[in-house]
Amino acid sequence: MTKPRLATVWLDGCSGCHMSFLDMDERLLEIADRADIVYSPLVDTKEYPPDVDVCLVEGAVSSEDDLHKIKLVRERTRTLVSFGDCAVTANVPGMRNPIGVRPLLDRAYLENVTLNPRIPLDVVPALLPTARPVNRVVTVDVFLPGCPPSADLIYRSLIDLLEGRTPDTAGARFGR
Repeated sequence: MTKPRLATVWLDGCSGCHMSFLDMDERLLEIADRADIVYSPLVDTKEYPPDVDVCLVEGAVSSEDDLHKIKLVRERTRTLVSFGDCAVTANVPGMRNPIGVRPLLDRAYLENVTLNPRIPLDVVPALLPTARPVNRVVTVDVFLPGCPPSADLIYRSLIDLLEGRTPDTAGARFGR
């Protein structure tokens, strides 16, 4: 019997959710026994593969790159999980929304620099007008709240998902 295919994706977020994922410690070995990790910033796969069973998506959709990636991920994933508050609500990345893209870029790259003030169009992906939670762009199957979600919540939720159950995250609290 083949193992479920597990992926994790990092959009516009701080990596705290992935750090909490790593905080599962030895339980990561159990996850690895139950699933093949086929894509993640934690492995060296360059392209998101087809036929992924479960994907945890960290971060808000804030750039053209994020938008392209989340649409591809949704298309190739059976169960998509909004992983952490940035993915669930846009959280910290969404704080830029009232400011607007141009004033934000001006402040960061023109007003607050001493050397070579310029907006780096070739390195920084084009920002969308607003940072959005994942469910405002694609259909989300499971919401895993927290900033970051606790390692225990991630573990319990992954075990449920890998065994074909929908995790109960209704009582989940921020980072606990």
